[in-house]
Amino acid sequence: MMTQSDSYRNPEAILDIQDRPRPEQWLILSIQHLFTMFGSTVLVPLLVGLNPSIALFASGVGTLIYILCTKAKIPAYLGSSFAFIATMQALMKADGYPAVGQGAIAAGLVYLIVAVLIYHFGANWIDRLLPPIVVGPIIIVIGLSLATTAANDAMLNHTHYDLKYFAVAIFTLVITIIFNMWLKGFASMIPVLLGIVAGYLMALACGIVDLSAVAKAPWFALPAFDVVGINYDFKWYPTAIITMAPIAFVTMTEHLGHVMVLNKLTKRNFFHNPGLHRTLLGDGLSSVIAGFVGGPPTTSYGENIGVLAMTKVHSVFVLGGAALFAIVFSFVGKIAAVIQSIPTPVIGGISFLLFGMIASNGLRILVDNHTDFEKKRNLVIASVILVIGIGGAYLQIGSFQLTSIALATVLGMVLNLVLPDQAASEN
Repeated sequence: MMTQSDSYRNPEAILDIQDRPRPEQWLILSIQHLFTMFGSTVLVPLLVGLNPSIALFASGVGTLIYILCTKAKIPAYLGSSFAFIATMQALMKADGYPAVGQGAIAAGLVYLIVAVLIYHFGANWIDRLLPPIVVGPIIIVIGLSLATTAANDAMLNHTHYDLKYFAVAIFTLVITIIFNMWLKGFASMIPVLLGIVAGYLMALACGIVDLSAVAKAPWFALPAFDVVGINYDFKWYPTAIITMAPIAFVTMTEHLGHVMVLNKLTKRNFFHNPGLHRTLLGDGLSSVIAGFVGGPPTTSYGENIGVLAMTKVHSVFVLGGAALFAIVFSFVGKIAAVIQSIPTPVIGGISFLLFGMIASNGLRILVDNHTDFEKKRNLVIASVILVIGIGGAYLQIGSFQLTSIALATVLGMVLNLVLPDQAASEN
């Protein structure tokens, strides 16, 4: 990976990282990213039993903190992390939100500690641990591991196959592809937003949109923040800290993977400029803040990276705008309810394309670096990463779980270090 100066401009981008769109474009492009991340960001607190508006607020604030920490050099959006769901559900049943909040803060502090260590000892090891033969398959795994999520969203009713739901998802996918391929000018930059709107209208026509929550929602609603040390008597929850803090190492591998994808998309090396310590600092502070106000831990979102890949609009101002909208919408109950009413088949249809584009960028890394699959070591490394990562294998030790993506990443790095460049049979 090359290191570019701050004056470098990606010739493939329609709007590069420091490009500021015109106000009317800025508004629509930011809303596109808001719609893309909204479903997943509010789904996590709904599954755990937290307040979705607080999670939305925390994601917006966390994204702005991330942009600030990375010197506005990385276009990324931070939303609610799925990696902590099972642990948070258990903690909610046992001790309620105070325990979850302390666990989220502890996970964020782990990021901060690692960031400090990298700042002092450097990050040159990354190129050694993560060459193209490891990075490419990991990115493919990140995209394809989400395939089941997209398929489940597309069918909505998980108990049996329902053609009506699947039809909405396929319509959303097809119309988004058409928008992406044939629209010109500014419209070519917002195919995801247009696809969601078209899919939503189709879902309305099919009668699968529930508008009851929209009618009941107030125009203004102050989220019930669960502020640490204010909303409840302070008490230590060591179990929460012990169980949630180690999961931070799992989400760090996903963090590295997302930075790799962004490196590829933007033709930059964010590990060196602004530096991995800054990306980890931003991610960690975001989770700490989320824990303090009553939200779940946060992480960078593959859905929004997919939008960057599709639209070639990499402006950090657009992501910052989405973050501001998330904060505002967390206080506007009616608008939040409308966005929350988008049925999952619409999101599933969009996800078919977005997640696939992430995986395709992993293939591009292998092709662009002329990876030689005549070499046995390359075949072995790629095979292990792909099958373990996509197959869903994981490592469980007590309450600590190494997810399939994390396990595949670790094994890929180990194999890259121990396997010789040339097998004996190839001599």
